[in-house]
Amino acid sequence: MSTASFDRLPDAVTDIFGEDATAEQAYDLLTVDVPPAAWITALETARDALGCTYFDWLSAVDEPGTGFRVCAHVAALPGSGVRRLLVRTTVPHEAPSLPTAIGVYAGAAWHERETHEMFGVVFEDHPNLVPLLLPENFEGHPLRKDFVLAARVAKAWPGAKEPGESDHGGPKRRTMLPPGVPDPNEWGPLKGQLPPAPARPAKRARTAGDATPATPPEPRPRRSRSASQGSASQQGAGSPPATDAPWRNPQETKPPVRPDNDPTPDNGGDQE
Repeated sequence: MSTASFDRLPDAVTDIFGEDATAEQAYDLLTVDVPPAAWITALETARDALGCTYFDWLSAVDEPGTGFRVCAHVAALPGSGVRRLLVRTTVPHEAPSLPTAIGVYAGAAWHERETHEMFGVVFEDHPNLVPLLLPENFEGHPLRKDFVLAARVAKAWPGAKEPGESDHGGPKRRTMLPPGVPDPNEWGPLKGQLPPAPARPAKRARTAGDATPATPPEPRPRRSRSASQGSASQQGAGSPPATDAPWRNPQETKPPVRPDNDPTPDNGGDQE
């Protein structure tokens, strides 16, 4: 029953998950999207009708302009192989709320706690929806796209020292705020205790008279060496003295070969 139903997807998604469900398959993963009202029903269908009894993980993704996509990854473990299924739904940014899935998959308990503190999605009827990773007095939800990058406000950057913080004794100045970091006088433990941060100076457009192009240096003249200077340097370095004879191919200096029937006597040998 479960294997046959799984093989019918994604074409028969409306027959299995309802009229408002859609499905697609990519990279060996079947994804089924359902409306928030059918979230628990879709998980029960995945467990009972498709045999996806193994719960892997649950999390969310912040999609600006769309909402939070809550995803639950489950799998069926038959003897022929693993069949994976991703059940998805989307809740609005204004009121991100879903019923808890603990009654279907008990392992979703701490996944929903993490999703709640990282994205702010509320899982109704969860028995213990308390922070899992962050301290209790933490403000905001770190994995939302609109969350400010406040790391340098809560803890100083461990890199180079600012003037006045090292041993050179220079005056201390206020650190310029990088993009995405809020003003510590408006957010954080030092709120209202610091002077306002200096504004970044505006960049002035360069004109033609701001800088004079540098004149390239003149190339140094190369000294020409005469033939006599070259011969003298070679003789001083231990080279044999140059002769007036032109260069000849070494093959041309060999004596000509005399044929065997040549009657001319060889002057180089003994004659009787």
